Amino acid sequence: MSDEGYEKQYIQEAFDSNWIAPVGENIEQFEKELSLKVGCSSAVALSSGTAAIHMALKAAGIGKGDIVFCPTLTFAATANPIIYEGGVPVFIDSNKETWNIDPKALEVAFHKYPNVKAVLVVHLYGLSADMGTIMRICQKYNVPVIEDAAESLGTLYKGQQTGTIGDYGIYSFNGNKIITTSGGGMLVSNNVEKLSKVRFWSTQSRDTARHYQHSELGFNYRMSNILAGIGRGQLKVLDQRVAKKRNIFEYYKNELSKLSGIEFMPVNEWNEPNYWLSAMTLNGKVSPLEIMETLERENIESRPVWKPLHMQPFFSEFDYIGGNTAESLFDQGVCLPSDTKMTDGDLERVVDVIKEVWR
Repeated sequence: MSDEGYEKQYIQEAFDSNWIAPVGENIEQFEKELSLKVGCSSAVALSSGTAAIHMALKAAGIGKGDIVFCPTLTFAATANPIIYEGGVPVFIDSNKETWNIDPKALEVAFHKYPNVKAVLVVHLYGLSADMGTIMRICQKYNVPVIEDAAESLGTLYKGQQTGTIGDYGIYSFNGNKIITTSGGGMLVSNNVEKLSKVRFWSTQSRDTARHYQHSELGFNYRMSNILAGIGRGQLKVLDQRVAKKRNIFEYYKNELSKLSGIEFMPVNEWNEPNYWLSAMTLNGKVSPLEIMETLERENIESRPVWKPLHMQPFFSEFDYIGGNTAESLFDQGVCLPSDTKMTDGDLERVVDVIKEVWR
């Protein structure tokens, strides 16, 4: 059998074994296979990437009033679990070199909040953050690092998989991610003891007893055996997906970089992205809205870059540290169609529409 099509086999095995609940062979194997793929000691398959962030924060000891540093340029799902645990997010600006958390602003944040309890790092659109510098800063202050690698499964920082560099890493298998279980996530760590505790919490904290007994607050966060089967099949094609995403990005960059005012998301020499989304900024006469509306008229979907969290109504009360880089990326950014099922003709059509705007 080719690498395509394993999903149905694993799902059928789950039905044949009558294990379709959040327990079974697929879950155990998916955790082992993903751990092996990324080079990590332990993994727990969960219901979403958001659940994985929540469990990572709980494992890191975040509680009421605890400060957690978080990049502002990310989806709300990164920061929401801080609130779940009663923590206080402090948002940090991006830098132009990575589009991710700015180490200089992070240093400023540590001086302002020396009692911070954790740092959340995001690898935006599959671009690795500057993990070497970030880890040196966080280790200096003895603060745990949680990597939100929801968008970056398959991305390498200096040869190491993102999500495995900090104390905890999370992956998302939502329907729009590079591989999917339709909905799901994974928490990884080399701290096997902590992940064993996460496995306990995520199954309603059921104590070892003949009767149902609970000594701690629990969560219904485990992935189902069916979805884990889909994940096992999808994991087999991860490298192919990354290669396809890279080709999409390189096609866009080759065709559109020559247009005045267009710059593409940065790829550093130490970064091997998975190119989850191909994003660009517009600094000339054409606005992102004009591009998005023109594509929309041709029934082609595109998106703005994430709106910074410190600009969001819900998070406006929390502190923000940095300049205006994240706001500029939001104002100037466009995410182009990047699905791995796109044909050469689809890519040409997107490029032709954008070029026509310049004409």
